Amino acid sequence: MEHFKIEGTLKTPAIEFNALDGTIKIEGRSIPENSKGFYEPVLEWLNSYAANPKPSTVADIKLEYFNTSSSKCILDIFKILDSIHETGNEVMINWYYEKPDEDMLEAGEEYQTIVSVPFTMKVIE
Repeated sequence: MEHFKIEGTLKTPAIEFNALDGTIKIEGRSIPENSKGFYEPVLEWLNSYAANPKPSTVADIKLEYFNTSSSKCILDIFKILDSIHETGNEVMINWYYEKPDEDMLEAGEEYQTIVSVPFTMKVIE
């Protein structure tokens, strides 16, 4: 499976998926004009990975900000990770947030209640 990478911009996050070691990294701001269009290839790649995942998958999510339409796409990512987890594979989501950013912490906690994948909340000092 190919390595998947999208360079970040002022409006879209940097995304890097490595099928060889089972790591997923999403970092930056997610306020694209068309969230569904931006995240479509991301979800396609992740669905392909889910068909034959590594025994352990780790997702590092370091978002500074995301808009409402991105939140649905992020949830779709987490649901795919949840499906990998439910088949007996180890999946961990590391949700990073800056210490004063209570909204981002609460967003991570909200996602955590929706899926069964373990979350670790990590403070960026």
